[in-house]
Amino acid sequence: MDVNEVLLPGVGLRYEFTNQDGERIGLIARRTGDFELIVYSRSDPDSSRLIMRLNSEEADALAEILGAPRMAERFADLTKEVPGLLAGQVEVTTGSPFAGVPLGQTRARTRTGASIVAIVRPDDVIASPTPTDVLLPGDVLVVIGTHDGIAGLRKIIHP
Repeated sequence: MDVNEVLLPGVGLRYEFTNQDGERIGLIARRTGDFELIVYSRSDPDSSRLIMRLNSEEADALAEILGAPRMAERFADLTKEVPGLLAGQVEVTTGSPFAGVPLGQTRARTRTGASIVAIVRPDDVIASPTPTDVLLPGDVLVVIGTHDGIAGLRKIIHP
């Protein structure tokens, strides 16, 4: 799919693409940090209708929600290309010694060689979590590593 980028002097950038239904969609990224999602008229390509406005925080949340399944797909594709590399999920339960603790304190990568590439929460996704991100009960850790590495991480989170 082609995405066209158009500079809007004094305003920001507009990104445009045509979806599978043939509708021309636009996203205006304003210099203020706000965003506008628009749909162009089929009969008049210069006319559009506003679908929604988002502030930067709302746009970030939407991007994370939309990006989470794509990220999982990409990791799944990667594991097919690299022999021995797997993707897994580990849930942080209430009884885990790491519930309420920063991710870095698990020392997961050092101890297992497996990498936690995302933390999925019911209302949020933290892509590329940092060592200071606190693990919460109910979090699902998206993990990339070997079979033994992922199993080792499970043992750390659920001793």
